[in-house]
Amino acid sequence: MDSLLTDNCLATDTCPVNSYNEWDPLEEVIVGRLEGAIIPPYHVTVTYNIPPSTARLYRLFAGRPYPQFLLKKAQKELDEFIQILLDLGITVRRPEIIDGSRWFKTPHWRSKGFCTACPRDGFLVIGQEIIETPMAWRSRYFETDAYRPLFREYFQQGAKWTAAPKPQLLDELYDYRFKPPQKGEPIRYVINEFEPVFDAADFVRCGRDLFVTKSNVTNAAGITWLKRHLGEEYRIHEIESSCPTPMHIDSTFMPLAPGKVLINPEYIDIAKLPPLLKSWDILIPPEPDAIEGVPSMCSKWISLNVLMIDQQRVIVEAGQKSLIKAFQDWGFEVITCPFINFAPFGGSFHCATLDIRRRGQLESYF
Repeated sequence: MDSLLTDNCLATDTCPVNSYNEWDPLEEVIVGRLEGAIIPPYHVTVTYNIPPSTARLYRLFAGRPYPQFLLKKAQKELDEFIQILLDLGITVRRPEIIDGSRWFKTPHWRSKGFCTACPRDGFLVIGQEIIETPMAWRSRYFETDAYRPLFREYFQQGAKWTAAPKPQLLDELYDYRFKPPQKGEPIRYVINEFEPVFDAADFVRCGRDLFVTKSNVTNAAGITWLKRHLGEEYRIHEIESSCPTPMHIDSTFMPLAPGKVLINPEYIDIAKLPPLLKSWDILIPPEPDAIEGVPSMCSKWISLNVLMIDQQRVIVEAGQKSLIKAFQDWGFEVITCPFINFAPFGGSFHCATLDIRRRGQLESYF
């Protein structure tokens, strides 16, 4: 009897996992953790995916615990963010605490870990399916372990749980001579097509259509794997980015609601957007307000890494006054929260969360 009920969950509203886009009303979310975080060990994929000034600092202290003053500030903001979600009636789940300082190894290499601050990177929720992604950073190889108790629970309640092929992450995947392209040079990448790798944060969802950016952690083979896995029910469209060190689409191209998308004007040429977006409102944000004194792992455009609560309400970094005003002018209800001190750990609101359930169903918006 229990087995029949569990299997039937996939076709009902009772399944705990259900999310097809970035804007349906948010009901349950996983929020990352900072406990156990260490500065990621030095590797070519890390060095050229973070701002140069921060990269020098991270290389010097690679593999060590984050300074307590950074952790304390970030934890305070993370706690405030979680309380906002709870006050909105959203169920918040958390991963297990894991110690990033522990060494681990495969038959081919050894590494320490990183942190579980950004669940958006390692998992892609498509409808009632959780897909574990084959991330390209060696330090994140076993990061998925922190989420397994949650995923076992979701699976037992009827969710589909899939893992992409576990990558070997051999030296053959990486260009150890990589240098970021200079202005005017063609985009090149730290990784090649040795095997499929991708971060879920390089994809955003609009029902039957997904958008992706090829990057220093997502290769064409990874995109092809997901296309074949999802089949003809979904379409994947590539967004061309001119960022010299691309990593994660959610600070470059962010769908906000049906017919509305926020784009990074520095990295995206509107004329090169997929033709199906011509019917959508393209929202151009203002230049991010400067924030000093934070050794961010992200570009200044992390300001665009917002979280939609529903089609009207959006959570925005409290220090981004220009962006807050722009959202209000566009007709959105803005919820502000200080979060810039989370940036040393790899992201902002969208990165720090993984939508588990949004109240909605699969639709086509084009």
